[in-house]
Amino acid sequence: MGNKNKAVWGVRFNNSTSKVFEKIGASIDIDKRLFEEDIFASIVHTQMLIKQKIIEKKIGKKIIKGLKKIRMEIVRNKFNFNKKYEDIHLNIEKRLFDIIGNDAGYLHIARSRNDQVITDFKLWIKKASKEIIKNLNMLIKNFLKKSEINIQTIMPGFTHLKNAQPISFAHYLLAYVEMFKRDKKRFENNIDYINECPLGVGALTGTSYKIDRNFTSKKLGFKKPTNNSIDSVSDRDFALDFLSSASICAMHISRFAEELIIWNSDIFKLVKLNDKVLTGSSIMPQKKNPDPAELIRGRAGKNFGSLQAMLTTMKGLPLSYYKDMQEDKALVFNSYDTLVESILITNELIMNLRPNKERMLALANEGYTTATDFADYLVQNNNLSFREAYKISAKLVNYAEKNKKKLNQLNFKELKKMKKDLSKNVMKVLDVKNSVNLKTSYGGTATKNIKKMLSKLNKEFK
Repeated sequence: MGNKNKAVWGVRFNNSTSKVFEKIGASIDIDKRLFEEDIFASIVHTQMLIKQKIIEKKIGKKIIKGLKKIRMEIVRNKFNFNKKYEDIHLNIEKRLFDIIGNDAGYLHIARSRNDQVITDFKLWIKKASKEIIKNLNMLIKNFLKKSEINIQTIMPGFTHLKNAQPISFAHYLLAYVEMFKRDKKRFENNIDYINECPLGVGALTGTSYKIDRNFTSKKLGFKKPTNNSIDSVSDRDFALDFLSSASICAMHISRFAEELIIWNSDIFKLVKLNDKVLTGSSIMPQKKNPDPAELIRGRAGKNFGSLQAMLTTMKGLPLSYYKDMQEDKALVFNSYDTLVESILITNELIMNLRPNKERMLALANEGYTTATDFADYLVQNNNLSFREAYKISAKLVNYAEKNKKKLNQLNFKELKKMKKDLSKNVMKVLDVKNSVNLKTSYGGTATKNIKKMLSKLNKEFK
């Protein structure tokens, strides 16, 4: 193998690598996380070389046995990762030489680190995406549980953070379920997009060896081999897709966290959080702060930053492979860790959240939230256009505001001042509970709609 103090590619070089560059250029502290994928891909690659009679079966078996031994060493924390050998791939190869001798040199036939690393990375992202999907399923189930016990909990829906129209708290929670379903779908789509195997394209041109890329693709769990060797090693779209999906999911979680922070405040008092998800102040004894929600709101910026950094890294790269791309793994790993932790914290928050039902109902009656219902009633029962009805309803609001009354506190006589030919059944439209149940259009907040949607979602997320 030549001078043991040199990297495997160091044969051509007369001087040792600069210590500064050795430190900066080494990625082993980050990409050692790929050891499972690297060993798996190397075993499959060896099996293919044996099958195609490119290497002798005896040598191939030695390589596979050595790789399995290395895997156990890493799992048992008995493997020495060395920055001198730059990355996980060369660290494993160096150890293989120690175990089986010069026969280890046959492993790298018909592959480059370029196709090796992207294969490992794709395998890891597939695994990571499945883990995120699993965690999103758990989160969705807990949102559904909280929804089921809050169908009749009435709260104000907001636009511009102003009271708009009454809604069911369950309906509000199901809005986040829809967001998380889209997040889940994005990661599922990414797994589908990523399902092409780059192993065997070499450094960028392919190889003259009679390899079987369909064999390795199938064995590694991909649908097919990639089509173009240059694109295969220069592609990081799959990493960008992952980072984009993680950023969007983090944004959804951050929105939920923001609302909890606002609603848990002493001004709103709409929800209460269990002490398990609150922290105190070092100076103010009375404080109970929603720090976990604040943390996941803040950590979304880390996900966004990783995406932006990756886009910036890739935007100016000619084809095909450049060392710049080594930065991809740290960005993806950090984004994954941040998102999974944020999902787990969000799960704790929803399980430890209790709505202040009395306060929600009281606030739903603030801000004249049934004014639109009154306008709709006039359209449906008094043969008016919506714009005519809107003007009358606005006058009613002005009257209530001037007389310091809520809409549900007005009597029939006062309503008739707005329109003389009103029927007494108009009074029911000013009740917030009735308002909620009038919204029967598909996707609306009516109780019967929510029950149907919960039934459908519970079947989907058993």
